[in-house]
Amino acid sequence: MRIIDFEPRHADAWKTLNEAWIAKHFSLEPKDREVLDHPQANILDKGGHIFMAELDGEPVGCVALLPLADGGFEVGKMTVSEAARGTGLGRRLMEACIAKAKALGAPRLYLETNASLAPALSLYRSVGFVHLPPRPTPYARADVWMELKL
Repeated sequence: MRIIDFEPRHADAWKTLNEAWIAKHFSLEPKDREVLDHPQANILDKGGHIFMAELDGEPVGCVALLPLADGGFEVGKMTVSEAARGTGLGRRLMEACIAKAKALGAPRLYLETNASLAPALSLYRSVGFVHLPPRPTPYARADVWMELKL
């Protein structure tokens, strides 16, 4: 498995991987559509980053870093295909996010998630994310807010 920077050829996989996990647990929301339909304009052109995980050339996971006003990044749209779950790929994607943010001098990583996503919450805590009080969010499903100081 390898983790690489997003390329235009990944656009369909980026969308498909994310739609699969969101639809399994929740409903797609307008903010989802915005970043899934137009990752170049809504993430990359704004100074963000997307990592894709490939196995034998096929995309099996992804994650985005969305720039925040304070120079930090929001971790978003992290998912691993059903077939690649349990392989440690989620941890590798998160480690890529942390390494990139540190290399760019970001002060923190931030994320919003849902309390029902126990494996994700366990991963976030294991790499040092701590809980924050609730805050405004464009996502109806978000009920957990976390931060990792870098």
